[in-house]
Amino acid sequence: MDFSTIIFFVATIAALLASFAIEGGKITALVSLSPAIIVIGGTIGAVLVSYPLKDIKSIGKVFKVVLNPPKINLADRIIFFRDLSYKTRKNGLLTIESEVLANDDIDPFLKKGLQLVVDGVEPATIQSVLEMEVEMMSERHVKGSAMFESAGGYAPTMGIIGTVMSLVNVLGGLGGDSSDLGPKVATAFIATLYGISTANLFWLPIGNRLKVIHEEEYNEKSLLIEGIILIQTGTNPNTIVEKLKGFLNKKEIGQFESQNKGIE
Repeated sequence: MDFSTIIFFVATIAALLASFAIEGGKITALVSLSPAIIVIGGTIGAVLVSYPLKDIKSIGKVFKVVLNPPKINLADRIIFFRDLSYKTRKNGLLTIESEVLANDDIDPFLKKGLQLVVDGVEPATIQSVLEMEVEMMSERHVKGSAMFESAGGYAPTMGIIGTVMSLVNVLGGLGGDSSDLGPKVATAFIATLYGISTANLFWLPIGNRLKVIHEEEYNEKSLLIEGIILIQTGTNPNTIVEKLKGFLNKKEIGQFESQNKGIE
């Protein structure tokens, strides 16, 4: 589990509440049930209206990805293809079946691609099949992040609606004792606070985080496709390394260089 996401989220809320308390505010003054119902209920309702039920059902799995993102190590992937290239050039492509496909822990996407190689499928066909799978993955990821971003757009509006509704009640009661008018007006704006806060502290950050995770997965899948095709075409191990290093950033290249010491 990625505890840093939870820690940063809690730390951000704590910083906001602390600054409010330092200015003399009472944190309990920010707690109100009806604005929470309006903002959270309204936001969820708007999302339910915006997306089909089959997409809504997947939102739990999508949220789990944020808390437990896939562990991606591109340097390890390159070393895997380098070592596999040495073995296949020496013993033939059937080495893949005995040493790789028999491993149940191997990435399913990688396993599928290598199985196509063993089956003698043409490189262009392998690339087409795998790219189609990546495209379908991208569509799922885009829908997942879009749902959270939509919620981030609806939440502030729901907050304004809640504030307006509260002000209607406050102004409708004018004419009698106005001593508590100030506190009532202040309470009315809690809905706006909830709307803006949930949008910018929860919904939108999660949507953006999902995009980042998707980019990392997409880059990994692209590397895997390229590596599989290079294995299929019998490319030299050193050439494979140099080509696949193009998928790495500067930090990852340093990590790879520290690991790439000899043939395993």
